[in-house]
Amino acid sequence: MLIRQYLQPGDLAVDATAGWGRDTLFLAECVGSSGMVHAFDVQAAALAETGRRLAERGWEKRVILHLSDHAHLGEILKDPVRTVMFNLGYLPGSDHRVRTEPASTLAALRAGVGLLRDGGVLAVTLYRGHAGGEKEAAEAERYLGALPAREFSVLKGGYINQEATVPYWILVERKGRGG
Repeated sequence: MLIRQYLQPGDLAVDATAGWGRDTLFLAECVGSSGMVHAFDVQAAALAETGRRLAERGWEKRVILHLSDHAHLGEILKDPVRTVMFNLGYLPGSDHRVRTEPASTLAALRAGVGLLRDGGVLAVTLYRGHAGGEKEAAEAERYLGALPAREFSVLKGGYINQEATVPYWILVERKGRGG
């Protein structure tokens, strides 16, 4: 709901952690046939499922799938983007040892923030309930929380009546480079 208000047909968007393709499909719907989504994942099976779901809707031409760590998105993409989405952690139903890691996530967050156009948004869902999840969330939050307030609004949200390890989210909006 929050992300939808930022995206328009024709926009360029990134799903930095494609997984089973749900966010990729959402972004592809929002950017329409005139837009483009770049979806990244390190697992071929995840991208295959994402591709299958896109094909069911006839949206394959709206998305470029990258079998790549999200840390490389800044090397692959050069044009400003309207939205970058992350779901950190591991692919549900798969090998939990294959998961996002703090170093690559920080590289991807830096690249994503750098690619955001004015008025664009970066959304991160952080999962703390797995090995390394607390550290990754803390490092991501530390980096995003230190972004200059004159250029970015950074919002954090989560459940307050649940266990401390439930997922929470951070939304970063680029106000403008001029302040």
